[in-house]
Amino acid sequence: MEYNGKKALVCGMAKSGIAAAALLKQLGAEVTLQDIKKRESIPNAEQLEQEGFRLCTGKNPDDIACEQDMIVLSPGIPCDLPFIQAAEAAGVPVLSEVELAYRLTPCQITAITGTNGKTTTTTLVGEIMKAVRPHTAVVGNIGISYCQEVERLTERDWVVAEISSFQMEKAELFRPHISAVLNITPDHLDRHKTMETYVSMKERVFAKQSAEDFCILNYSDPYCRKMAGKTKARVFFFSSQETLDEGIFLEGEDIRVRWNGVDECLLSVNDLQILGVHNYENAMAAAAAGICAGVPLDTIREILRNFPGVEHRIEYVATVDGVDYYNDSKGTNTDASARAVLAMKKPIVLIGGGYDKKVSFDDWTKLFPERVKHLVLIGATAPQIRASAEKFGFAAISDCETFAEAIDLCRKKAASGDCVLLSPACASWGMFDNYEQRGELFKQQVRGYLD
Repeated sequence: MEYNGKKALVCGMAKSGIAAAALLKQLGAEVTLQDIKKRESIPNAEQLEQEGFRLCTGKNPDDIACEQDMIVLSPGIPCDLPFIQAAEAAGVPVLSEVELAYRLTPCQITAITGTNGKTTTTTLVGEIMKAVRPHTAVVGNIGISYCQEVERLTERDWVVAEISSFQMEKAELFRPHISAVLNITPDHLDRHKTMETYVSMKERVFAKQSAEDFCILNYSDPYCRKMAGKTKARVFFFSSQETLDEGIFLEGEDIRVRWNGVDECLLSVNDLQILGVHNYENAMAAAAAGICAGVPLDTIREILRNFPGVEHRIEYVATVDGVDYYNDSKGTNTDASARAVLAMKKPIVLIGGGYDKKVSFDDWTKLFPERVKHLVLIGATAPQIRASAEKFGFAAISDCETFAEAIDLCRKKAASGDCVLLSPACASWGMFDNYEQRGELFKQQVRGYLD
């Protein structure tokens, strides 16, 4: 696709939109940046205009969409908006930010998706690849826009991308050399409407792969196992539950590799710093990605041993009066938060609740009677979570109006030998800008107890 002199509309003026617009402008396009927010709510609006971008704010771009040569969507923009449908009907190409970056990428790509574990696995794969290709770019849903990194890449580099279902909605040509689908559980049904659509968006990560490529799949996940029959790539299974004839799997407390004639223990899970079976799966998927990329096993082993985990994902914060505090703000769905509950070895005082993504909480709350000492609820989903927990006979529940109040109440409810876990099972929208802000506020207040 030619960009010089073309009219490009970039929708969404957050990180990925700004990066896509900057990339297109560098390529010679005439760029309009659009956001539904009003101009006064966009702090860098004046600067963007000074840099040569046209702005369309406070409304959808219905009047200009069909005049464009291309439209690029940030992940937060739903694809069923009327201006998008009208533009496509008029023959205007509509791309995701990830698709735009991919078309300009000169090197190999590892793309990681799934409902949970994406950030941990992507970060791990990034560390593994940087050991052999120091200029590896770690991008995507992890918080660094793919478009931001494209211009510095050469054919000798590598991209490791965390890919969300939103980013795949308008990805037509996207073809990584190595793909991975970690797991599938219900999520984002407020946007995708059905599980079938949600799963199909995840499958797009490997849709364009060939027999020369690799697809890493979770053998223990029924959705992922079925995907093996839908990809042309060579499948590399991982499993925490079954012994595999070929792949990487958990054997007692050992992670074992059987691949291309190799049959050996990679390391013991006791050598890992990250907690829980879900993190053993993340480590196996990351190791598989490294093996597919040709990274020596000794290098992979060393990276896994030294990996401390990622921020906001079962992140140890502090011990106050004998109580351990963990920040799992990235637990934005029930499966992620269930994994966090299962990873804790002590009685839990739990903070839950937030934005309503229209999913059931039962798979999470059914764990409470055996593991949770007290539940503190916040946000729009508090009534649904309470009802779900009570259905399983769990009644040690409190509601709080504010986040600060919830953290203080947890401190009062927890005794020495307990842990306090922030793992909301919900998105942060409505109370916070994002899960990072929620996690930072939790850490700040907890560390304040040490003063």
